[in-house]
Amino acid sequence: MTVDLSVPVVHLHIGGEARTGGSGGVHQHVYPATGEVQGPVPLAGPDDVDAAVGAAHQAYAQWRAWRPSERARVLRRLGELMERDAAEIARLSVLDNGMSAGMSQPLVAIMANWTSYYAGWADKVEGRVTSFPANQRELGYSMPEPYGVVGIILTWNGPVVSVGMKLIPALAAGNTVVMKPSELTPYATEHLMGLVKEAGIPDGIVNLVLGGPETGDALVRHPLVNKVSFTGGPATARKILTRCAESLKPAVLELGGKSANVLFPDADLDTAVAVNAFSVLGTLAGQGCAIPSRMIVHNDIYDDVADRVLAIVSGMRCGDPFDPATLISPVVTREARQRILAMIDRAQTDGAKLLAGGRVPDYLSRECSDGFFVEPTVFGDVEPDSELGQIEVFGPVLSLMRFETEEQAIAIANSTEYGLAAYVYTKDIDRVQRLVSALDAGGVYVNGASPVTGCELAFGGVGISGYGREGGEEGLFEFLRTKAVGIA
Repeated sequence: MTVDLSVPVVHLHIGGEARTGGSGGVHQHVYPATGEVQGPVPLAGPDDVDAAVGAAHQAYAQWRAWRPSERARVLRRLGELMERDAAEIARLSVLDNGMSAGMSQPLVAIMANWTSYYAGWADKVEGRVTSFPANQRELGYSMPEPYGVVGIILTWNGPVVSVGMKLIPALAAGNTVVMKPSELTPYATEHLMGLVKEAGIPDGIVNLVLGGPETGDALVRHPLVNKVSFTGGPATARKILTRCAESLKPAVLELGGKSANVLFPDADLDTAVAVNAFSVLGTLAGQGCAIPSRMIVHNDIYDDVADRVLAIVSGMRCGDPFDPATLISPVVTREARQRILAMIDRAQTDGAKLLAGGRVPDYLSRECSDGFFVEPTVFGDVEPDSELGQIEVFGPVLSLMRFETEEQAIAIANSTEYGLAAYVYTKDIDRVQRLVSALDAGGVYVNGASPVTGCELAFGGVGISGYGREGGEEGLFEFLRTKAVGIA
């Protein structure tokens, strides 16, 4: 199999300028599947961030003055270009973080769908007309207005999805944007910036600066950035909120998860087990925020479910992400692999039963022998209050837990500080309604429903999974603030 491993030259995109260097230094990008350096990534320093925010601020008046129908037109065109270049964006997504080609293609389709969806919202932003009850001679109405410059910090595990969830609704609402992808994933967003220009979006409307925490800190603290949208982990989110608090700047936070999947005896086990196993272990090697990594199984079906999970896992292989037979991609860095393996070791010390995996695979090809792979790993009889039961692994690790009663299942599902997603498998509609209300999560997905494939439904968390919503009308209005107008 011949695979194109070439990568584009990476730039900082500031106004109409594509800069090959930044004052923050250079990051050497490593392809996770091979451990080999692919090329340099320029990092933005504070002065680069300042220039990008300045370009966005200067362009804001022009973008806001466009008719909403014109903004809708160029965003629709951008969605069409994403579809046209879907194969190339998917290829670059694999080279970004090592995700499998089978995963990168649907993620690009999700980005294009979200782009088309929010293009349709651009000319439908409306306020509300009312009258003041005390004096019918006065007219009152509300005006949804954009914030101005929005700072967007993308996640490394799925930057193209974050583009659809964050960048596009921000533009549809009339904001200009400074976008910071991770230095770990520079290639797909580099290609995207060419499509932004080709779609007819003027210079300065979308700016891109790459970098790590220092770059993000400069973006969040900039006085001309009026709102921040961030996807990542709770620890980084706390630092961002500390910076936002200095100027009382609002933020949208889509953070991690330790999502539960509750299986009752009447569940369709063929679907439930297959979806759970593949979504946890085969989705970016477990590096997903909303994956159901805790499988909470009724004791009557526990042994059957465990056997089914192990049968599926026995056919999952790590390997070249471009090989269609590969289901388990590498994790993003060598350090991530070390962290995951250490957590696997501690789980065994804590008494969890290792049912499958738990090691670096020994069957990898010569080309992938230095890649950052972890075998798909399954633990049984995990205690809900253990580290493995409470802390997000962000790796290919699935935990099985037992329950006897519905009340016990709810208590286990709600026992973590996270609250991004919850999943339920049962044919009992009354039980579904009870659990939808009882589960502490931003979304509850029943019998195979998915959180982010549908752009019409709001997505977000509670607890340390963050706040604010992406998707649907709620996702658009995260980038609008309401002005009240009264006329005597």
